[in-house]
Amino acid sequence: MNKSLFYLLILTFLSVNTLFSQKTLKSFQNGNGFSNIQNDSLRSSGEITVKLSGKTKYTDYKIFSHQRDTTYIDTTLTIQKDYKFNYLRTDNFELLAFHNQGQTFTNLGYNFSNLKLFPDIGFTAKQFSYLDIDEIKYYEVPTTTTEITYRTGLQQGQVLDALFTLNFSPRLNVSLSYKGIRSLGAYRRSLASHGNFRGAFHYRTKENQYEIRGHLTSQDFFNQESGGLPQTEIEKFQSNDDNYTTRARLDVNFTDAENQFEGRRVYLEHSYKLLASKDTINKKDFSNLKVGHVFTNETKEYSFTQPTVSSIFGTATDSGASDNEAQNTITNNELNLEFNSKYVLGKFKAKVNIVKYSYGYDTILNSNSNISKIKLEGSAISFGADWNAKIKNFQLNATGNLSPGSGRLSGNFIQGEALYKKDSVFELKSSLLISSKSANFNTILHQSKYDDYNWQNDYSSVNTRDLGFAFNSKWGNATLNFTNIDNYTYFDENNKPQQFADQITYLKVKANKEFRYWKIALDNTVMYQNVSSGSSVFRVPELVTRNTLYYEDYWFKGKPMLVNIGATFNYFTKYKMNAYNPLLAEFTLQNDEEIGFPSVDVFFNAQVRRTRLFFKIENVTSSFTEKNYFSAPNYPYRDFVIRFGLVWNWFI
Repeated sequence: MNKSLFYLLILTFLSVNTLFSQKTLKSFQNGNGFSNIQNDSLRSSGEITVKLSGKTKYTDYKIFSHQRDTTYIDTTLTIQKDYKFNYLRTDNFELLAFHNQGQTFTNLGYNFSNLKLFPDIGFTAKQFSYLDIDEIKYYEVPTTTTEITYRTGLQQGQVLDALFTLNFSPRLNVSLSYKGIRSLGAYRRSLASHGNFRGAFHYRTKENQYEIRGHLTSQDFFNQESGGLPQTEIEKFQSNDDNYTTRARLDVNFTDAENQFEGRRVYLEHSYKLLASKDTINKKDFSNLKVGHVFTNETKEYSFTQPTVSSIFGTATDSGASDNEAQNTITNNELNLEFNSKYVLGKFKAKVNIVKYSYGYDTILNSNSNISKIKLEGSAISFGADWNAKIKNFQLNATGNLSPGSGRLSGNFIQGEALYKKDSVFELKSSLLISSKSANFNTILHQSKYDDYNWQNDYSSVNTRDLGFAFNSKWGNATLNFTNIDNYTYFDENNKPQQFADQITYLKVKANKEFRYWKIALDNTVMYQNVSSGSSVFRVPELVTRNTLYYEDYWFKGKPMLVNIGATFNYFTKYKMNAYNPLLAEFTLQNDEEIGFPSVDVFFNAQVRRTRLFFKIENVTSSFTEKNYFSAPNYPYRDFVIRFGLVWNWFI
């Protein structure tokens, strides 16, 4: 974690330096907890003067997504904020966490509407908290802005997520972010130690002729791996024996196993406006021609280390290699030409991508393996186009890409959506995705000192088709996705990668509705899933539900504090949940055990000005209910535990 500590020190230094280098502004609090800044000036050593005219509003603190959608820094407290107050900082309704934060998750549902264009390294169980390109945010703020998120760990440790961003001018913003976790866990060999560093910027010239944005990430995820509980220890856990309520007294399968996943990425996107025309009436651009370039270089690395050979993985033959790391590097250069005009109803972009990849190992790790090559390397050229148009209340978005040839990067990708919005009453969206690409690289080539974990495959492309509908309104929200998959790639009961010969047919329907009366609210989310073809290899619970009953009100004179007090009921039906394999960092099929259980969390949340406080008792009924709660076979879910945390914003 030395690199992580280094990044955190940089972030702290910059925050403190900015705090003491700026004068305090005359301000007062508005209803949203933001500072409305009066006419004043900022001075630095008497050399720079920045005048602020009018009042600064919360809408001036902007967040831009990778797709350039705009939202605002939100300091309010809602029940959705409670759902997102976790290690991932997202609503994890379709995920089941392991007992310690920083460990992996079991998928209770799947989303195929956000597939990537090219295959990935794999080791998917280690990538739930990995931040991809489309998850990096960019900012525009009139004053220096900081956000600190803190959450207690399990037994020992904590989570800290810090954001620092400022505009050096109205056209140049820089942001630094770091999320770190160190949590010991209740069971032996459950330590999680992670770090996510992100640095981002964006800049545009005065007339917006040239624009550039980019980011740098460095992410590392270290976990001790226990291998779960042996059967004799599971019996002790389920018997509710008082001698083992301290979970560290239970033996685990592994005593010295650990895995690590690391990723580094450099992303740069810039464009130059070649031609522009002005509307003579409103003086706005209505037609322009841009040339652009996007550069991406990303490296991911995974390693599993276990000095003591375990019979769980079978026999081992060690070649004596000092490095067992799998590494994947992909470099992409995109050149594009964008035409923005009322004649195409919006924007049309033509693009060409030149991609190079390298995946593999430095040497042979097992002298008994039949692997003939240690690296997969190649390059490809792809051609594509994007179209974004708006016709009255309709928004149309489409993107397509074709990689001709027969290499591992060959395939096609088409995605489109149509959105109809009726003011603030309702919004209806339909989407279509068609994808054909190679399976993840770790299913094609994998090495290990364990004899049974070495393979070299030549798989067909995985073909995915997803049709989706979404309805959002003041009456409720609902989504429906219908997915077909050919050549679905999975890990079988013997921990070997396989491709399913038939077609997967998967239906997912999810609905959300909140009912309110007086100061009481009941928020309900229900998901129904059905696998009509391929259920032998693609397994999900039929029903997943989350129901939250809570009280919301302002306390004390002058309404200085908003509180949410309530309980959340979670439940999913029993099914043959996939097993977790820490060597592969993947989930595999198993046919011995069905898992499904309810849990109840009690919470007390409060907002005081720009600070949100979160206090939660998780799995509150575990002390007197049946011990049937597992995150995966052999891995118990967390017991009764109390968590505390906060989110704190500064606007200087």
